[in-house]
Amino acid sequence: MNRLTYLGWAFGVLLAARGAWAAEDGKAALAAMAAEGQKLFTSESFGGSGTCETCHLEGGRAPGKLPDGRPIPSLIGAAAHFPRYAPRRGQVVTLTTQIANCIKGALHGTPPAYDSREMTALETYLASLAKGTVMGSQFGP
Repeated sequence: MNRLTYLGWAFGVLLAARGAWAAEDGKAALAAMAAEGQKLFTSESFGGSGTCETCHLEGGRAPGKLPDGRPIPSLIGAAAHFPRYAPRRGQVVTLTTQIANCIKGALHGTPPAYDSREMTALETYLASLAKGTVMGSQFGP
C-alpha cells in the first residue's frame, strides 16, 4: 500500500469513527432533552394550576381526562400525528401550538416561548413517546 492510499484509508477510518461518535453524542443529547421534557411534563405548572399530568396520566403513557371530565387517549404516538388539522379551530396545528394551547387552556399557565429550551424539551419528550409510530397518517393514503 503506497503512502497516499494509506493516508486516504486512515482518513476514511477517522471520518467513520467521528460519524459514530457524533451519532452517539446525538443520541445522548436527545435522551437528555427527553428526560428534561419528562421532568417538566410531570412537575412544572408554568404558573398555572397542576402539571401536564393533571390531564395526561402517568407521564402521558396512560389515558387521561380533560378538566371537564371527558376522557382523552394516552400520548403514546401522539407527536407523530402533527401537524394536523383542527376542525374546531379551522386551522392546521403544530405540536408546539398544541402544547402551548394545553398549558394556556387546561393549566391556565403561561407556555414557554416557542423557541425556548423548555418547549424543545417538551416536544422532545412527546416525540420520544412516539418512537416507532408511523408518521404522516394524518395526510391519508
